[in-house]
This record gives sequence, C-alpha cells and structure tokens, in this order.
Amino acid sequence: MSAIPMPAVRPANPRFSSGPCTKRPGWSPEALGDALLGRSHRSKEGKSKLAEAIALTREVLEVPLTHRIAIVPASDTGAVEMALWSLLGERGVDMLAWESFGKGWVTDVAKQLKLADVRVFEAPYGELPDLGLADFDRDVVFTWNGTTSGVRVPDGGFIPENRDGLTICDATSAAFAQTLDYDKLDVVTFSWQKVLGGEGAHGILILSPRAVERLETYAPPWPLPKIFRLTKNGKLIEGIFSGATINTPSMLCVEDYLDALSWAKSQGGLSALTSRADGNFAVLRDFVEQTPWLDFLAEVPETRSNTSVCLKITDPHVAALGGDEQAAFAKSMVSALEKAGAALDIGAYRDAPPGLRIWTGATVEQADIEALLPWLQWAFETALQDLEAAA
Repeated sequence: MSAIPMPAVRPANPRFSSGPCTKRPGWSPEALGDALLGRSHRSKEGKSKLAEAIALTREVLEVPLTHRIAIVPASDTGAVEMALWSLLGERGVDMLAWESFGKGWVTDVAKQLKLADVRVFEAPYGELPDLGLADFDRDVVFTWNGTTSGVRVPDGGFIPENRDGLTICDATSAAFAQTLDYDKLDVVTFSWQKVLGGEGAHGILILSPRAVERLETYAPPWPLPKIFRLTKNGKLIEGIFSGATINTPSMLCVEDYLDALSWAKSQGGLSALTSRADGNFAVLRDFVEQTPWLDFLAEVPETRSNTSVCLKITDPHVAALGGDEQAAFAKSMVSALEKAGAALDIGAYRDAPPGLRIWTGATVEQADIEALLPWLQWAFETALQDLEAAA
C-alpha cells in the first residue's frame, strides 16, 4: 500500500496550540530588549512598566474607566480563584458549566468553598446549558468561551441590566478576540498566554464598581491567603490596580505582554483583533463544511468559538470504533502532523471528546490556516489507510 502524498506547502508557523498560544507575527526575543531585569518591580521604573500594562489593557480591550484592572498571580486560574474566594458566599450562586474549566469552578465552589446554596446548570461538550435558568439576583459564574469545547455564549443578552447578584466571567480565550459586555460583567478574568500569545503565570482581574462594593461590604467567613487579599480594613487596596502587584511578577513576562499589547494597538485594537480571529475561523469553517469526515463539536453555529475551534471526526469508519480507538485515531493524525512539521499541539483537550482543537486567534496568520487544510486531509487519509490495513 503506497503512502499518501504529502502536500507541497507547510504552514510557515505550525503553532496552533490553544495555550500557550503562538506569539504575535514577527516576534523574536529581541522584542524583550527593554525588559527591566535584575530590578525591583517596586522601583519607579518597575511600577511604571506595570502601570503601562494596565493602561494598555484598558485601551485595547476598551474597558470602561469605571472598572479597575489588576495584574495577579497564577494566570487565569489565579484570577478566577481570587474572585471566587473573595466575593462568593454573600448570597446563593448559580454555576454554568459546559466544559472542563467551567466544571472545575463548580468543584471549587461546591466542594472546596462548600457553599450551602449552589445551583449547577451543566451541558455536555458541544452544547450550552439553558442560560435562561440562571437567576441573576444570585451570583452567577460562567465561562464566556469554553476553551476545551469550542462553545461560547453568543453575546451578553442573557444577562439582565438590572440584577442584584454579581456576574463572574472567565474570559480567558475570549478577551482580545470577542466583544465582552462590561456593563453586564462584574468580574472578568483572562491570562496573557491566550489570544495575545503572551507568556504564562500571570492573570488579569477586572472589577466593576458593583464588585468593588461587594469586596468592601462583605467579608467571607473563611481565611484568605495573602495572594487573594484585595482589601485591607474593609477598603480596596487601590495600589493593586495601579501596578503594585500582590506578589513578584516576572518583568520579562511583563515586557512580553507590553510588546503584545503594542502590536495589538498597531493592528487597530480590539476590532482588528476580532476581525483577524473571525477571518481565521471563517477559513476553517468553510473547510469543515466541505469536508464529509469532519464537523464542529459545537452544535449551534452561533455558539462556535472563533479562537479555540474544537472538531470531531465523523467518518463512519471512525465513528464505528470504540471510544479508545477513536481517541487513538485522532492521536495518530496529531502525531503525523507534528512529525511532518505541519501542525503542533492540535489534539483535543484531555477531558474532551476525541478530535482536534485548532487555535485561530488573532496572532495566527490566515495564510497558515489555509496552508494547514491540505495537511488535515493528508493526515486523515493516512490514518484511515493505516486503520484499514490493520483491520
């Protein structure tokens, strides 16, 4: 049996990982030449760098002046945990979950914080729960874009203008690629390593005035670690939101984030970044719609992510296999693509259904998505040939 011929052209940049994501086009280590290394982050220069990162975040993301922005430790996970442990418990909470990270927040609230009044609305991979079931007079926790399922909320229309509870939104693979409704979001979190391709270990926490009011009027009954503490003597620690970070940040990572933000601004800001992601997704969408062996994991078109695109293999020969065999088939495609240098890190998330996950965020070039498509076909045909030969 002869080998399937390889396509002639590889993507110039085969990095399609959903996190950490590829660096901005044209990035090189020289971009970090002005990093404040060997200096205190609390020096005048260090604080200036951190304040600039916060200011550029506000400008590029179009965050209202009423909202506060902080750089916090431990990536998006740290930012979400800080919000959950600092804000919840004052009233009942509704949890919306439809993929791995959203379900992780359910575990934290129900089993770690052990709140008495928790309602959970879950949906399987590929679907959204009924968003209309959430009661916004309670606190509501949800993920805007499910990185491991490729399912996002279409917009903020399900959140009422007038509500008594807080909305806590994990937006880590949505920020810089999708339009977030800050008037309806009281807490927004994300990490640098996603849409802008920054380095890991740092997160962003954005608080509305309503969230600040909760922090200053409610003290949770459990002890808070130092890295979670946002108030002192019942008042917000304002310095955290002007660059005086709770713990020591990597100034090399800060420099990289500043570089990414400057690139984002040079591209035209949020609208341009969203257009880049939308354009990348459109190329992949057209291929999927014309390819009989492939489909989106997200069932409803309006809920399909334009960044973390999750795909399932629907060929009848593969669909007839058991779950482990389906996973092995997808892994064989991923392995072949990596070995050929055509695509790196595009396997489905470990807890998700077997398939592929291709990042199409703003730092990915459309030409690389276009070059990837023949390679997907090649990898499928190669894996299918191997399957038939083993039968």
